[in-house]
Amino acid sequence: MPTHQLPHQILDAVRGVLGATNTHIALHEPEFAGNEWAYVKDCLDTGWVSSVGAYVDRLERDLATYTGVSHAVVTANGTAALHICLLLAGVRPGDEVLAPALTFVATANAIAYVGATPHFVDSETRTLGVDPQKLGQHLSRTARMQHGECINVSTGAPIRALIVMHAFGHPCDLDALKTVADRWNIALVEDAAESLGSSYKGVHTGNTGKVSALSFNGNKVLTTGGGGAILTNDPELGRRAKHLTTTARVTDGWNFVHDEVGYNYRLPNLNAALGCAQLERLPDMLARKRTLAKAYEKAFANVPGVTFLTEPEDTCSNYWLSTVVLDEGRADTHPAVLHILNDAGYMSRPVWRLMHLLPMYADSPRADLSTAESLAGRVLNIPSSPRLAERLIS
Repeated sequence: MPTHQLPHQILDAVRGVLGATNTHIALHEPEFAGNEWAYVKDCLDTGWVSSVGAYVDRLERDLATYTGVSHAVVTANGTAALHICLLLAGVRPGDEVLAPALTFVATANAIAYVGATPHFVDSETRTLGVDPQKLGQHLSRTARMQHGECINVSTGAPIRALIVMHAFGHPCDLDALKTVADRWNIALVEDAAESLGSSYKGVHTGNTGKVSALSFNGNKVLTTGGGGAILTNDPELGRRAKHLTTTARVTDGWNFVHDEVGYNYRLPNLNAALGCAQLERLPDMLARKRTLAKAYEKAFANVPGVTFLTEPEDTCSNYWLSTVVLDEGRADTHPAVLHILNDAGYMSRPVWRLMHLLPMYADSPRADLSTAESLAGRVLNIPSSPRLAERLIS
C-alpha cells in the first residue's frame, strides 16, 4: 500500500468502529451515571466539603480494597502523590532518579520537586514502559556500588530510585524491573497514574513498588475532578504518607503543632465523594473500554503498516487510552494521520514530547533513548471513552 494512503486507511478503521460523526468525539470523557450526584449533594447538605470527611476515609478504604494494597492515602492530584512517593522512597536533594524519557512531564517534575535530578532511560516497544534489559546494561556501564549505594560514575551522585510508568494503562515488566532495582539497591516507585484497574500477573499495579501513585484527573478511567492517591504495603510508609500530606500536623487538642515540613496535599471530601461513586462503577466502565479496544484491535488487523497496542502477556490492561503504533517505515505519515483524524472529528493526539527534549531537562543524564525516540514519532491515541462502546458498529 502506498504510504500516502495510510492516514485514510486509519481514518476508515476508526470510522468503521465508531461510525460517522458530525460532532467532535473526545479522546476520553468522564462519565457520571451512578451515585455521583447523591454523594456530592450529601457533602453540600452536611457542609463537609473540605479535606476532612467520611468520603475521604471511605475512598481510601475502598481504594486499598480494590487494588489489594494495605494502605491508600488520597491526595490533591497525581503529581502530589508522586512527589510524596519520592520522599517516602528516601530520595534526597542531589540524588538521581531513573525515569522513562517517554512519560508525562509530571514524572520528571516530581523528581525536581525533591531537589533530585532525573536520569532518563529507554522504553520497550511491547509495553511502552521502561526496558529492563537496556536498563540493566546501562547501569552496568555507568554505575557502581559503593557502601551499599548505587553511584553514577560520571556525576558521583547516588542513584536512589527508579520510577516506572504504566503507559496508557499497560503494565510494564514489573518482575524484571524489580530484579534490576534490587540488584542495584534502588527503590522501585510505580507511577501508576494511568493504570487503575490494570494488573500484572493477577496483581493490581501499585503492589510491586515500595510506593506507588495514582491519578484521578478528569481524563482518567476514574475521576475526582483532580485528585490522586499514594499506595503502599508498608504500614510505616502509609502512616508517613498521611502525615506528610496533612501538613505534618500533630494531634494536640486545639493547638497547631507541626513536627516537620509537610504539604497541604489532602483531597477534599467533595472530590472524594465523586471518587467513591466512580469506584462503584469502575468494573462496568472498564468492561466497556475493553469491548471498545477489542473492536479497534479487529479493525486495525486489516490495516498494513499500523498496529493496535494490546495488553502485554501476563497482564490485564485498563486500556485507558487506545493506542496505535505506526511501523517504523511509516513514521513520516504520523503528522498526516493526526490531522486527518482530528479534522474528521475523532480526537487524536501524539505521545508526550520526550522529557530530555524539554528545556528544563535537556542537560539531565540519560541512557541511549533510541527506542523512545522512534516511538515518539509513531504512537498516537484515539478516542477511548467507555461510552463509545455504545457506538460500535457490529
